[in-house]
Amino acid sequence: MTEENPQGPQLFNMMKKRRIAIPKIRIPGGGKFKYLIIAIAVVVFAYNLLFVYVQPNEFGIKVVRLGISRGVQQEVYTAGLNLVIPGMQQMYRLPRDVQVLELTDYPRTAADQARKDRVAHIQTSDGFFVDVDVSILYRIVDPYLVFTKIGPGTLFEDNGIIPKAEPALKETLGKLTTEDFYNSPLRVKKAQEARDLLNAELSSKGIEVEQVLVRYFRYSPEIQKNIEEKKLKDQLVFTNQAAARAAKEEAQLKKIVQEGKVSVDVEMEQGRAYVTRKIAEKDLYRRTKIAEADLLVKLAEAEKVRLKNDALKGVGSERMVGLKMADVYKGLDLVVLPSDGQSGVNPLDLDNALKLFDVRKGGAQ
Repeated sequence: MTEENPQGPQLFNMMKKRRIAIPKIRIPGGGKFKYLIIAIAVVVFAYNLLFVYVQPNEFGIKVVRLGISRGVQQEVYTAGLNLVIPGMQQMYRLPRDVQVLELTDYPRTAADQARKDRVAHIQTSDGFFVDVDVSILYRIVDPYLVFTKIGPGTLFEDNGIIPKAEPALKETLGKLTTEDFYNSPLRVKKAQEARDLLNAELSSKGIEVEQVLVRYFRYSPEIQKNIEEKKLKDQLVFTNQAAARAAKEEAQLKKIVQEGKVSVDVEMEQGRAYVTRKIAEKDLYRRTKIAEADLLVKLAEAEKVRLKNDALKGVGSERMVGLKMADVYKGLDLVVLPSDGQSGVNPLDLDNALKLFDVRKGGAQ
């Protein structure tokens, strides 16, 4: 209903007294254009009365009030125009896109169009309380179940997701201790458990929770101060432990480096000893082979002398000696030698000839 304007009659009377002319509006084309306007108005009125437009991000659920198949229809209507008979049928629309439930005390959040509720107040396993800002992302996957089990409109929020959100968070995040909230992997794991718990309760009603995101958490100032002090002490302990481990590893590294140097020195000494041994073996081998070769040469020379002596002792050796002595005497012009008596010279007597020419002293063998 619109409120009436009390100044309307007074303004009309004032215009009447002053005789202000009110111009008449004439419609061009006469009655035909008037009928056209009436026809358009009737079409627009019938369109708004008989058709309901379901948007692309919506589901349509039709309820038949009068007729053969009365009640909620199982057919889900998608985007487009749908015929709805007034008084007999009614079309309800539910959101099709992702919905966001914000549990926070901040007036403005990242999703301004999201449904907001109070922050989740959770008691930790060690007895402290923490306020947790949570974003729950969910969607309607079966609008017929949502409509029949929860209701039309925004009842899927009021009677569906909101009553189940905080109890699920308390059951899962409440298993954490005060310090566990700072453990990101563990906190995410508990948030996923909360999502699974919500899906176990809401999937039968046509709602699916996609993500449970823990965005902020706040303790009381006293607890926060104690946690920060304990964290600083823990960090100091961890720093000392890390320094001790670093010193130990450095000592171990020095030990390994020293052992490596000793091993290298030992291997080098062994290498040098091996080289010396191989050189000595080479020299020994060379001297041995030289001695063996000299021995073979001397034996061959001795064998040559023996064979030569054996050859000289054979048949014709005396004649051969005589021929040699004749060659010796060839260099003498004239030598008078006695041929008989004690000093007689026998050319074939070699020993006597050598004594005669003082080549071999008397009595020498």
